[in-house]
This record gives sequence, C-alpha cells and structure tokens, in this order.
Amino acid sequence: MSATHILVVDDEPDIRETVQDILEDEGYIVSNAENGGAARHALRERRPNLMLLDIWMPDLDGISLLKEWAEEEGLPCPVIMMSGHGSVETAVEATRLGAYDFLEKPLSMAKLLLTVERALEADKLERENIGLRRRTPLVQEPAGRSAAMQRLREQVKRIAQHDTWVLITGEAGAGRETFARFLHSQSARKDRPFVDLGVSAIARGNAARELLGSEQDGHVHYGSLEQAAGGTLLLDEVADMDLEAQGQLLGALDTGSFLRVGGSNPVAIDVRIVAITQRDLKEEVRAGSFREDLFYHLNVVPLHIPPLREHAEDIPELLTYYVDYFATHDKLPYRRFSVGAQNYLRNYNWPGNIRELKNLVQRVLILGAGDEVTQSEVESALGSTLPVPTQPPEGLVSFDQPLRQAREQFEKAYLEYQLAKHVGNVSKMAKEAGMERTHLYRKLRSLGIEIKERR
Repeated sequence: MSATHILVVDDEPDIRETVQDILEDEGYIVSNAENGGAARHALRERRPNLMLLDIWMPDLDGISLLKEWAEEEGLPCPVIMMSGHGSVETAVEATRLGAYDFLEKPLSMAKLLLTVERALEADKLERENIGLRRRTPLVQEPAGRSAAMQRLREQVKRIAQHDTWVLITGEAGAGRETFARFLHSQSARKDRPFVDLGVSAIARGNAARELLGSEQDGHVHYGSLEQAAGGTLLLDEVADMDLEAQGQLLGALDTGSFLRVGGSNPVAIDVRIVAITQRDLKEEVRAGSFREDLFYHLNVVPLHIPPLREHAEDIPELLTYYVDYFATHDKLPYRRFSVGAQNYLRNYNWPGNIRELKNLVQRVLILGAGDEVTQSEVESALGSTLPVPTQPPEGLVSFDQPLRQAREQFEKAYLEYQLAKHVGNVSKMAKEAGMERTHLYRKLRSLGIEIKERR
C-alpha cells in the first residue's frame, strides 16, 4: 500500500529541497515542480494526495493555476498556498478558489506539518461525507447474531489481513456493500480512500473513462483507479461492465499500470479491487458477455452474502437496530414491534432483503402512531394482509430438495408462466420481470425454455 503523496510546487530550489526532506522524514512520498508548467506535467504523471503551491512563480502564478483547476473539474487534491509577499486579498482569493490554507514565508516547519496533517484529515472527512450523501452505509459491522452472520464477519476479518481481490455475490439489498465497507475498515488500507464505482449507472461506452480517467488538451480527469490509490475500489454490479472496459481493466491488473483515455504516460496502480454482482459470472462467461480471464482475476476470494430469508433469526435484532437508527438520526418517534409483528416478519419472504426491512421500519415510523407496531400495520405496510405461506402452492416447487434445484425449478415455472401470459412477447415479459432482454434470453436458454413454441 502506497504512502501519502505530496507535490511541492515552488520556483526556489532551497525551499523545494528543504520541504521535501522534512516531509520525507515524516513518511510522506514527495515530488516537486519548479513552476506552473512542471506542476501541470506532474499532475498528468500522478495524482497527489496534497499540494503545496507557491503563489509567485515566473511563468504562471499559483492563483491562476487555482482558477484553471476550479473552472475544470475542481481542484485535483487539497492545496496549501505558500507566499513570502502575500496580502489579505490574495489569501481571500485563494480560499475562495478552494485552497485549504495559506502559509507565509519564511515557513515555520512545525506549522507546515500541522497544516498538512489537518488538510489531509479534512479531505478524508469530506470524502467520507460525500460517500454518506451518495449512499449512507448504515452499519460499519454487519448486524446479526445468527451462525451464518457470525461466520461471515469472522471470514471477512481474516480476508482483510491479506491484500487480495474479493468477489462478493448475493441478491440486491442483502448487504453486499456493507460487507465491502466492513472489509475495507478491517484492512491495512482503512485510512485510505474507499471509492464506490456504480458500473450500471455509467453511460454505455463511458466506463473506460470513469475507470481509467482521461486526458485532453492538457486537462486531466482522474478515474476511479487513481481516486482509490492506496485504498479500495468497489466495482458495484461488475457484470454490467462492457467488454471494452473489461479488457482495459484486465490490462491494468496484469501490468500494474494503465493509460488514461487519450493519455500517453502509464500510471501505476496500488489498489484492492472488491467486485459486487447479483448475477452468476460463470454463466455470463459462458454467454460471452464477461471475460473469463477477468473473472479469474476478480474471483481470488469469493464471498457469498445470504439473503435475509436464510437468516431470519436476525430479523428482531435488525428491526431494533433500524428503529434506533431512525430515531437517532432522523428524529422519528421510537416504536417497538409487537411479538406478533416480529413473528410475521420472520416468516415473510423478504424479496428486497435487508434494504426492504430498513424501508419498512422507516415507513411505519413515519406513517404509524402509538408506541407499538402491530402485525396488521406491518401487513398493510407490506401491501398485503394475507399470511405468508410456509409451503409453496401445490405443484410449483418442493421445499424438500437442495436450494439450487428449488431455485431453478421455481425460475422455470415463473418464466413459463410469464411467457404464456405475454404470448411469447419477450419485451413485455422482460419489463414485468424486471430483467434486461439479453439476460432474460440467456436465462431462458439455460433453463431449456423455447420461445418460438409459445408464440
């Protein structure tokens, strides 16, 4: 794992060398640039974690560089300004453009080190807050006292001690991202970035730019691999990555470096890859939509997160956890779930898993009244007043068989019903089933269901 990288930009060689020596003694990796042009080149070579930037330089002053970066994609990292001829107006302008702080020359090395430490900590907190706003990770350590959850937590703690890539599988809402964040928090990379790249949200054909970054007319866009330098990159729904981006990611993993889109200088990578998928990547490989060599790269350590229905004994604890969370953070009224409501929910199928449970708790706290959440209130909130069956309808699927066979039997019956209902119209069927057409075609073929026979 790489140390924190600091770029020192100053036209005075003595200052560059002195600052570099002091920072390297503190364990930082330091590079330097003698003017604005060299600073631009250094940013193309490698994205620093922090920059010390002189204001007055012969070719291009520091304020002009700040304006240039602010007008593009924002500052590339926290920036601390330095000047021996500063004024209040200059300091105000630098701060307005996003600089973290302003240091006067001659530099106090004690103040310099303290400011650097505070700037890095502030940047870390800002990145964490951005992550919270995007998708709040409600738990650091996954909740649940069931044997399955205890085994998973211990397994993740062991995996975290080794810098291997991890493939996390499981249904949507089962807690895959929670376990990915828990893995990061238990590893030696815990103080470095955790970057979540939602592959399915990237526009088709743009995955390479978001992953590797890009260069155009001297301007650099840092991709997720550089943003996560020294830390963890989460590839959320990795099966949605197009084949071109898969090839570029594979090349980076093989060589330990990559080229930004439009760039010519290789960029070294130091990152742990954690990939998440709810699809069967082996099946995707067989269908030709996922590269086999990339699958083996990512699948160094597989980790499967079970759906909530397979550890239903954790439901009372999860209900209590989310009630406490929403009462504390959203100031919602505290309510307890009755024994009848808890028993009903333990027998519920939970198609949306833990995410559905969390949403249910928030809904009854907002809409309900009284100290107790009753069973009838829960049934109404779930959109059904019918009891959850403990056995499937006769002839659909038997519970007395391995889970995989039962799942395949149910999927086949479900898809045959949908085909008959829509008279073989795959577009309508895909829309109702909530599946992509290409994935639906592959699923039908794998189950031996002929479409033409139903048209």
